[in-house]
Amino acid sequence: MSEPTLDFDLAVIGSGGGAFAAAIRASNLGKRVLMIERSTLGGTCVNTGCVPSKALLAAAEARHGALDAAGRFPGISTSTGPVDMAALNGGKRSLVETMRSEKYADLISDYGWELSHGNAIFAGTPDDPVLEITAEDGVRESVRAAHYLVATGSVPWVPPIEGLQDTEYLTSSTAMELEEVPDSLLVIGGGYVALEQAQLFARLGSKVTMLLRSRLASTEEPDASRALMDVFADEGIRVIRSATLSSVRTDPATGGIVANATISGRQEEFRAAKVLVATGRRPVTEDLNLAAVGVKTGDRGEILVNSQLTSSNKRIWAAGDVTGHRQFVYAAAAHGSLMVENAFTQAGREVDYRHLPRVAFTSPALAAVGMTDKEANEAGIRCECRVLPLKYVPRALVNRDTRGLIKIVADADTGRILGITAVAKDAGDLAAAGVYILEAGMTVEQVANLWSPYLTMAEGIKIAAQSYTTDVSKLSCCAA
Repeated sequence: MSEPTLDFDLAVIGSGGGAFAAAIRASNLGKRVLMIERSTLGGTCVNTGCVPSKALLAAAEARHGALDAAGRFPGISTSTGPVDMAALNGGKRSLVETMRSEKYADLISDYGWELSHGNAIFAGTPDDPVLEITAEDGVRESVRAAHYLVATGSVPWVPPIEGLQDTEYLTSSTAMELEEVPDSLLVIGGGYVALEQAQLFARLGSKVTMLLRSRLASTEEPDASRALMDVFADEGIRVIRSATLSSVRTDPATGGIVANATISGRQEEFRAAKVLVATGRRPVTEDLNLAAVGVKTGDRGEILVNSQLTSSNKRIWAAGDVTGHRQFVYAAAAHGSLMVENAFTQAGREVDYRHLPRVAFTSPALAAVGMTDKEANEAGIRCECRVLPLKYVPRALVNRDTRGLIKIVADADTGRILGITAVAKDAGDLAAAGVYILEAGMTVEQVANLWSPYLTMAEGIKIAAQSYTTDVSKLSCCAA
C-alpha cells in the first residue's frame, strides 16, 4: 500500500514567535510550509503581550519621570496632566499594526510560505495525522504534512472565584484596551504580569492594591522581592501578602468591584473601580482534538514534549507557551528553530534552560539569569552569595535612583558564578551580560578583574564580584 501524498513538509498551527521562527528556518531549508491562523496574525507578543504592554509601560515611565524629576534633580521643574487613555491606546495600536505588518505579514511574502486563515483541528489516526482546516468562508480542506508544529500559545487563566464571572473583570489583554484610567484598581497576583500591570496603572494615575498569596516575583530571589516591595511602597502601590480571594461582586450603587479575601486568617473587604486578574496563563489546546492523533497533554492542557520538543506522536511537535515551559517569546522562537533542525536535519538538539534570562519590565526592572540562592542549595551546591545595594553603583548615583540591588550566586568551592539577579534600571541588559558570563563558566575573580565601562549599570556586576574580596564602600568611584 502506497504512502499518502504529503501536501507540505511542515504545517504550523499558530502565527506567533515560535511559529514564525519555525516557518522561517524551514523555508530557508527549502521546505514547503503552511501556516494556519484562526485569529489575528502575529500571536500574543505583538498583539496583546510584549509589544503593547511595553509601549504602555514606556509611556507610563515617561509620565512618572516627569512627576518624579523635581524631587530627584535640583533645578528641574516639571508637571503632568490627566492621561488621555484613548489617545495613548491609539498610539499603541498604530505601533502594533506597523510591527504586525513589517515583522509578520511582510515576511510571509518574503519567504514564500502559505498562510491559511481558518480553524485547524487534527483528524485521522496517530499513524496518519491530518489537519482539517475550516476557512473563514466555511470552506473545508484536509492537509497532510510530514511534520506538524503546534504553536498556539496561551491565554490568561482565570481562577474559579465566586462571583468573578459575573463581573467585568480585566485580564492583562483587556486591561490594555481601557479607554479611561480607572480611579482605583485591584490586582490579583504577584508574578511578572501582575508586577508590570500594577505599576503601569499606578503611574497612569490609578490607586492600586495588589493581593497575592506569597510574595512579589515568588520564583525569584527574596532580596529582589523586598526591593520591589520598597519601590512599590514609594509609588503608593499597596501590596498585601498571604491573601486568598474568596468572592467578588459588583456594587450596584457605584458599579465598582467589592472583593472579599482572607488575609492571614482574617476576612477583609476591598473596593476598587476595576479588578485585574493576573494569576497566570494556560496553553491553548482544548479545540485541537489532540487525543485523536495520540498527543498527550498535562493537567493544564499543555502539550507534553521531550527535551527535543517532540510530543508523544513523533510527527507532531510543540513550541512556546503551549508546552507549559517558561513563557517568554524568545523561548518560543528558540523552540521553533530547534524543532525544525530536529525534524529535518536530525540535529538531535535539546532545549537547555540553564542560562535562560528572565525579565520583568517594572521600573526599576527585575532581571535574573541562572540559579537563585535557593536553587543552588537544593542542587547540593555549597554556594557563596553577595548582595550589592545600588548605592555602591556610580551609574545609580548619577541617576539619583539607588533603589535596587545586584546579587551574585557563586560556587563556594570553585568561585564559578551560578546566577545573577538585579533590580535596577536596564536590569535586562545586566541579565544579557549574565548569560555570557554563565555560558563561559566565569568565576567571581575573573569578572572582578575584567574591563567594565565606567558609569554604566553593567559595571555593577563587576563591583558585585569585587565585593567578595573587597569592602566596596571604600572604593573610589573610578577605581578599577
